[in-house]
Amino acid sequence: MFQKGHIFMNKIIVLIASLLFIGTASANDSGKNDPRKTVEELKQKFVKMGEPRIQGVEKSGNVMAPVIYFGNQKINNNFTVVDEIKRVSGAYATVFVKENTDFIRVSTNVLTPKGVRGVGTKLAHNKAYEAVMNGEVYCGDIDILGKSYYTCYDPIIEKGGRVIGIYLIGFKK
Repeated sequence: MFQKGHIFMNKIIVLIASLLFIGTASANDSGKNDPRKTVEELKQKFVKMGEPRIQGVEKSGNVMAPVIYFGNQKINNNFTVVDEIKRVSGAYATVFVKENTDFIRVSTNVLTPKGVRGVGTKLAHNKAYEAVMNGEVYCGDIDILGKSYYTCYDPIIEKGGRVIGIYLIGFKK
C-alpha cells in the first residue's frame, strides 16, 4: 500500500512541476513577437539618449535626408540599436525621419530584395502612414519592401509636439 501511495504522490509532483513549467514558459513567451511591446523597447532605447531633434542633412542610401538625433547621438546610418533589437527579439526595426510629406528610412535592419539595408527608401502612403501623420500609433499587417509583416509604427515627436519621424517594429508573417 505504501508503495502505491508513494508512486501516486510522485506522479502528482511531476504533474504539478510540469504545469508550473508550462505556465512559466508561457509567461516568458507572452511578449515574444509582440510588436507593441518591442516598439516600446526600441523607443525607450532612443529616448534614453535624449530629446529627438532634426539637424542638418546627409546621404542615407541614395537620397539626401534630414538628420535625426536623440540627444547628441546621430541616428542616420547608425545601426547599433536596430541591430540589437534584431539580435534580442528577432524583430525588424527601422527609424524613419520626416521630410515634407514623406518618411525616409535612415536606420534599419530591413533588407531590400537586393540584400542591402533599406536606408533611403520611403514609407508607403498606407494605413500606418495615415495614423502616424495624425500622431497616432498604428499596429497591424503591412507590406514592407515586398514582404508581409505584423507591425507597430510609433511617431517620433519633438519637444514642440511635431511629428519628426517614426519608430517601426515588424515581425515577418
